[in-house]
Amino acid sequence: MAADRDVFRAPKGVRDVLPPESDRWIEVVALFAERARRFGYGLVLTPMFEHWEVFARLGETTDVVTKEMYDFVDKGNRRLALRPDGTAGVVRAYVEHRPAAPWKVWYVAPNFRYERPQAGRYRQHYQLGAEVMGVDDPAVDVEMIDLLGGFFRELGLGKLSLVVNSMGDAESRDRYRAVLLSYWRDHAAELDDDLPRAELNPLRILDSKRPDLQDLVERAPQLPEHLTDEAGAHFEQVQAGLRAVGLDFEIDPRLVRGLDYYTSTVFEFRSAALSPGQDAIGGGGRYDKLAEEMGGPPTPAIGFGSGIERILIVADAGLAVVAGSRRCDVFVIDTLGTADATALLHELRETGTAADRAYGGRSLKKQWAAADKAGARYGVMLAPREMATGHVVVKDLDSGEQIEIRRDEIAAWLATKKETRAR
Repeated sequence: MAADRDVFRAPKGVRDVLPPESDRWIEVVALFAERARRFGYGLVLTPMFEHWEVFARLGETTDVVTKEMYDFVDKGNRRLALRPDGTAGVVRAYVEHRPAAPWKVWYVAPNFRYERPQAGRYRQHYQLGAEVMGVDDPAVDVEMIDLLGGFFRELGLGKLSLVVNSMGDAESRDRYRAVLLSYWRDHAAELDDDLPRAELNPLRILDSKRPDLQDLVERAPQLPEHLTDEAGAHFEQVQAGLRAVGLDFEIDPRLVRGLDYYTSTVFEFRSAALSPGQDAIGGGGRYDKLAEEMGGPPTPAIGFGSGIERILIVADAGLAVVAGSRRCDVFVIDTLGTADATALLHELRETGTAADRAYGGRSLKKQWAAADKAGARYGVMLAPREMATGHVVVKDLDSGEQIEIRRDEIAAWLATKKETRAR
C-alpha cells in the first residue's frame, strides 16, 4: 500500500506551487513582462516538446544532451524531447516562420532536465528569458544585459555580481581550442576520465564542477588572450556600453556557460545566496551560428534565461520584497442568506475589483476570519438593518475603521479608493 500511495505524490525533483506562493510568481512574471515591453519585446510561446534534433543542437558534448534530456519515441515513431532550454525552440520558430529582423521576444516556460535536484533547480523548473535575432551589434548585447540586470534591480535583489567574457569569433575559438587541447593533454593524468570529453570539446572542461580540477582550470590558457582584432573590438564595445548604462562588471576569462552554441559575448549574474559553482541567477550570450545549424540563413542572435525558483531564493536571502499582489481587494460578508451577496460580488468583479466571499453558510465570526486570511483590504457586510435603508457596512481591515456606504454607490466608492492607492 505504501508503494501505491507514493504513486500519487509528485515525482522526485518536481514540486507543486500553490497559493499564496504562486502570487509571488505572478508578481515576478508581471514585472518581467512589463520591463520587456518597455524594451520592445513581444511574448513568444513555443511547444513543450520538439523533435530531438532541435535540442541536440545545444551541443552533443554537453551534459544537457548526453545525460539530462527527457527524450522519448512517440506513437508515430518520432524521436521527441521535452524542452531542456528556452533558446533552441525560439530559434526553431524563427527559422520556421522567418519573422522580420530584428526579432525581439521574451518567454516564460517550464524546462525539463534529468539532473540531481538542488536549491532552485528542479527537474521541472521555470525560466524567464529573452532573445534578439537578426542583429550583430554590441549595443544589442548591452541591451540584453541591461534588460536582465534592471529586472533584478526592480525586484530589489541586491549584492549581485555581473561577469562577462567573450567566446570570440570562429578564428578566435579555433586558435584557442588548439592551445587549450595541448594544455589538457599535458595534464592527462589529472583529467583522468574527462580526457575524452576534452578531446571532443576542450572548452567543456573549463565549466567542470569537479573540485580537484579547479586549480588546473585556473592555470589553463585564457580565451581573451586569443581573440582576433575584430572579436576583441566587439568585446571592448560591449564593455564600454555596460559602463555607459552604469552596470558594474568583471571579466571572467573562465566563463564559457554550459552549452556549446555560444559565440562572442557571454555573461552571468551571480548571487552569494546560492551555493558556489551553482550561483548563477541568470545569464546567456551570443549564439550566431545556431539558426544556420537548424537550416536557416546565417543569423546573429543573443539571449538569456533566468530561473524563477532561483530568483525567489535570492529575493528571500536578501530580504527583497516580492510579496505578490493581494488576491482579494474586497471580501463580502453575508448575514442575509439571500442572492444579494451574489449580485454584489458580480457587480464588484465586473467593475474591476478583486472580490471574494465565504461559502456554506458560515458564521459571522468565521466569515471575518476568512476575510483576514484572504488578505482583503476591505470587508463589505450585508446586514439586515443597514440593507433596509439601502446601505452596506464597509470595514477597513488594515485600520479597523468602519463606515456605512450606500449600496448603489459601493462599487464606485471602492474603485475610487483603489485608484487613490495606485497613485
